[in-house]
Amino acid sequence: MPADRRLRVVVTGATAGLGYFAAERLAALGHQVVVAARSPERAVRAADTVRDRVPGADVSTVDLDLADLSSVRSGADALTAAGGVDALLANAGVVGSRRRQTTADGFELQFGTNHLGHFALVSHLLPALSESPRGRVVHLGSISHRFVRLDLDDPMMVSSYSGAVAYARSKLAVMTFGLELDRRLRAAGSSVSSVIAHPGLSWESLSDPRPPVVEPRRPPAVVTSAMHVFSQGKEAGAEPLVHATVDPGVQGGEYWGPSGWFQLTGAPAVVPTKKHARDPAAAERLWAVSAELTHTEPVL
Repeated sequence: MPADRRLRVVVTGATAGLGYFAAERLAALGHQVVVAARSPERAVRAADTVRDRVPGADVSTVDLDLADLSSVRSGADALTAAGGVDALLANAGVVGSRRRQTTADGFELQFGTNHLGHFALVSHLLPALSESPRGRVVHLGSISHRFVRLDLDDPMMVSSYSGAVAYARSKLAVMTFGLELDRRLRAAGSSVSSVIAHPGLSWESLSDPRPPVVEPRRPPAVVTSAMHVFSQGKEAGAEPLVHATVDPGVQGGEYWGPSGWFQLTGAPAVVPTKKHARDPAAAERLWAVSAELTHTEPVL
């Protein structure tokens, strides 16, 4: 999996779970890692843990709250001021909310954070990524995209709210945007690629401990054994994300995930998306809606 050169990789949501394990793995591969997170204290704790696990790791932090567009802009400015950006692993996200909540800008929390926050961040970082010899954006997809369709007449789910549906739609939006971004980048002749990756079915309870960042609560041994049949720890789930971010053989528009049954576990591989994630009409409308809501868009 090693890249052909040392990269500066920004990882959102690297203070726990998949993002932390991706950051640790990227550092172990010799890359410079920037932990972009809304909590400065948790970001420093995660960076310190990476350094403890990876001697000589080059890890820094930046304040960036994806649920606040002003923070996204200031965080992106700080990132570009501190040096070039070779890759963005857009990992952070809200997973489920039993009641409807909103971001600082009034967006439904999951759609606003998982999709719109990253849409704005990509928009701000694209000039820096374009200066890299091989810039890359990796969007965190999900198996859940299979089961929903976008509702761009009510993207904030004002009329009817379900936490599970909101999450799945936010991930479908992430994937639709990522694939459309790659199409537009190719059409513009850009050197930047846009890739999707997902972690399969990954549980913190099955993950390797990384105190104080990851401290899994183990279920009984018989339950753990059964769970390993169809799921995995987050350190394994991070592998497709890392591969998609730094492997020089990865191509724009690909969707990487675990190679096993139903894409739940296994080694990284190119896996199929559902056809509706590549619907050009839906992608065009999503792009327009996202640009209007965030007052920015990727300039190609």
